[in-house]
Amino acid sequence: MSTTLATTPSSRAFISDNMAGASPQIARAVADAAEGQVLPYGNDPFTESARRRLAEIFERDVDVFPVSTGSAANGLSLAALTPPWGSVLSHPGSHINTDECGAPEFFTNGAKLVGVPGDDSKIDLEALRAAVRRRAGDVHSVQPSTVSISQATESGSVYTVAEIRELSAIAEDAGLRVHMDGARFANALVQLGVTPAEMTWKAGVDVLSFGATKNGAMTADAIVSFDPALAAELAFRAKRAGQLASRCASTPPRSTRTSPTACGCATPARPTRWQPASATASSPLPEQACWRLRRRTSSSAGCPSR
Repeated sequence: MSTTLATTPSSRAFISDNMAGASPQIARAVADAAEGQVLPYGNDPFTESARRRLAEIFERDVDVFPVSTGSAANGLSLAALTPPWGSVLSHPGSHINTDECGAPEFFTNGAKLVGVPGDDSKIDLEALRAAVRRRAGDVHSVQPSTVSISQATESGSVYTVAEIRELSAIAEDAGLRVHMDGARFANALVQLGVTPAEMTWKAGVDVLSFGATKNGAMTADAIVSFDPALAAELAFRAKRAGQLASRCASTPPRSTRTSPTACGCATPARPTRWQPASATASSPLPEQACWRLRRRTSSSAGCPSR
């Protein structure tokens, strides 16, 4: 029996913002990109272009880790911010609390989710002041480690920039980190009329789960980290969780290709995915890396990107 919901051009289903298919423009772009060969595992020019674009959007260097789902982005982000004996403070109605089947607890290796109440699905700031200090230092209890907010929330409300700043200040004063679940990030930006930078790192956010799927993308969300110290851990966690895709894109237009290496490989400016933004290099891919790739192919042409 078909599970397709019958609709007409004049009717729309509002069961979920996941009902609609991918944007036609995105689907065409993906199809157009599926030609030729480039280096795998995030070393392709399209992924590098996305990194550069996000750096422009957020007005600073950022570390970007593409993932396939928002739940993966949330779980991996929280794992990098929260030890197994820690707790994640979030609203009881948040997505990580109600709709991720224990994924945050799984990825953090056992950290506890602790609900902090508030109206309109937003954490009450006075309740947060108490929660960040609750049983701190008590070896018998999980330790408050991270505050996670949804922006926009699951009920459609949004935190103002002033509220995010105050929330982040409360967290920082107690030694906690701040995570933003941005599954509907673009919707919140439009509602507030602010910039991505103003709503995130300028307001004290450490890591953002950058949502694109609910706005027309195709299995494409990302972790955006504003703390270079987290880059290496996030890279290894993403790989271990099966979120380091081998095929991200393919051959770009000739005008966008970068300088070849000694063996002729066209490579992006950042030679390896696991380097933080602060370690960006303009040099080509090391010959050793190309040798490793050549060893894996029986092609007489050598480098598999040719």
